[in-house]
Amino acid sequence: MISNADPSIHQLLDRTKRNTENVIKAAPLGICITDPNGYFEMVNPAYCDFYGYTEEELLGQPFTMVFPEVHRDKMRALHDAFLAGNQPHELRQELEVRRKNGEVRNIITEAARLEGADGQMRKATFIVDITQRKRLEERLQHANQRLHYLAHHDELTGLLNRRAGLQRLEQELSRSSRYRNPLSVAMFDLDNFKAINDSYGHSVGDDILQAVTAKVNEILRETDVLIRLGGEEFLVIMPEVDADNAQQAMERVRSAVAQTSFTQLALAVTLSAGVAGYVEASTTRLLDHADKAMYQAKQSGRNRVVVASSM
Repeated sequence: MISNADPSIHQLLDRTKRNTENVIKAAPLGICITDPNGYFEMVNPAYCDFYGYTEEELLGQPFTMVFPEVHRDKMRALHDAFLAGNQPHELRQELEVRRKNGEVRNIITEAARLEGADGQMRKATFIVDITQRKRLEERLQHANQRLHYLAHHDELTGLLNRRAGLQRLEQELSRSSRYRNPLSVAMFDLDNFKAINDSYGHSVGDDILQAVTAKVNEILRETDVLIRLGGEEFLVIMPEVDADNAQQAMERVRSAVAQTSFTQLALAVTLSAGVAGYVEASTTRLLDHADKAMYQAKQSGRNRVVVASSM
């Protein structure tokens, strides 16, 4: 028994205990020890500094106080399960915590089971602040999402851009051919749009493009796809719609745009459209027919819809 051992052994053990405590206190990462009931039994200065509490404010309090209230029951259950288990170490976890001032931080934790002088198990938890890394990861993720979005969408209107739009058309053509469903497309552009840019400036022109596309999307079905090909030129893909019904749909679009005043300047805008129905053909031929029909609409006086002749 240690009680009958040489006094030097007691001194060595006491010195080891003090050294261990000093190491914990001097450690640059936050360390806490919680008792079997989940209350703080020891916290080092780094732990206190991280959370913004004094040692006195933490000792004797439930460790769950540093977690958002919605997660506290879960964290307490995990704490109890760990102490009741037989694993000496807890798997590394990434957690969200709150400082005394309410600031949200992100940490990585690791923990170990320790046996106290009373024979009961304690949990020693080590925390590392990864808040800045987490914020950087979120910014990088947002930037990547933004790049992906811009690769497929027009930045001004939020519509699919030309490349993504033509890919979507290829998909719809393949589906139409496979299931023998009708498919139509419409190409349209805004009449005399250059004059608007020249007279009122490109910022007003941009406002009109945004407002017109919003108006067009109000009229189209949810299954229709509106694409900005470039400038003031647009493409509409209409799955399961034949040319006659596509013409009627574009007439509704044309009429709605013509009857609407755009921007605070209350400017009148019209569009000319060409419609083409799909018969076994390539994307290029289908768009070419729609483009020629749109040109005919322009040549016929603008503000109208023309259906391409059968392919």
